[in-house]
Amino acid sequence: MPVITANSVLTPAGWTQPSSVTIDDAGVIVGIAPTNGPVQHRSLVPGFVDLQVNGLDDIDVSRADGRDWIRIGELLIEQGVTSWCPTLVTAPLSRYDQPLRRIAEAQALAGPAIIGAHLEGPFLGGAPGAHRRDMLAPIDLAWLAALPSIVRLVTLAPELERAVEAIELLVERNIRVSLGHSTPSIAQCDTAVEAGAAMATHLFNGMSGIHHRNPGLAAYALVNDSLTVGLIADLIHVHPLAIELAFRAKHDHGVVLVTDAVAWRVGTAGAVGLTMSEGAPRLADGTLAGSALTMDAAIRNVVNHCSVSLEQAVRAASANPARLIGCADRGVIAVGQRGDLVELDDYLRVGGVWLNGVRAR
Repeated sequence: MPVITANSVLTPAGWTQPSSVTIDDAGVIVGIAPTNGPVQHRSLVPGFVDLQVNGLDDIDVSRADGRDWIRIGELLIEQGVTSWCPTLVTAPLSRYDQPLRRIAEAQALAGPAIIGAHLEGPFLGGAPGAHRRDMLAPIDLAWLAALPSIVRLVTLAPELERAVEAIELLVERNIRVSLGHSTPSIAQCDTAVEAGAAMATHLFNGMSGIHHRNPGLAAYALVNDSLTVGLIADLIHVHPLAIELAFRAKHDHGVVLVTDAVAWRVGTAGAVGLTMSEGAPRLADGTLAGSALTMDAAIRNVVNHCSVSLEQAVRAASANPARLIGCADRGVIAVGQRGDLVELDDYLRVGGVWLNGVRAR
């Protein structure tokens, strides 16, 4: 059985002293114990879980097929991601079938675990951002009811007609609902949360913000304990002070780091065309269109620039997204959990990565 040692291990109870983590042949952690022998100077943390990946480098998730999945898996492992949600942006309803089928087929491949698909659109509202406005659609309950089981997360706008019915339908199907690309009233936020919405997609971006007389979705999400907030911590989408504000407001369990990464090298995110400019993918008019962020860089950014502890940052990249998406078998280093582990050095760079106890990097 694999035994991995480190001078510090992040467990649900916090950082340990020098310890060993034992993983059985099924890839499950069966022991965590102090060790007195020589250990490698490194920190072991849970594998990262990214709920919003539109693409990476030269691979667009909406077009990925065959060996593309191997390539994107290798890129994810390099940044410590061991589970993820391929994300599809707004498109005509008829164009989701094929990419969803390919995502479902890719679940059987080796590499970081595909939890399920995240549909970011097309049921978006008053802040579509880079999403094509001509492809936005009114909520179609029959279409949602017929979604394949590969779908695990849907971003929609609570101000749309029939939003409450849509949220209730999706929650009944065990599909998480996130509020985003939206400019709702507080009453519409309330009804969406009562219906079961659990998240706000990339906080501050693609939503009404914080105003002292007219608080928007961002303000609502910061103070409502029922909503977990996603954050793109590339320091371009969100200022470091706003990131710090989110961590302070939501405490240890209410923030999920996402990359919202796109295939910036080929210049597409589904039907959206983009180019790299000033450190981020953008539309021709300068609108941000996803990111070129990696999850390990997000952790470094919030630790080094946002007064966030390493423990908080790692939990926002592992335990919090795993819990939100309903994966009770990962996201923490504990007995009975998957042996998905990441080694970090003193500079928070990724070294070794283990998938189900097997070293993948």
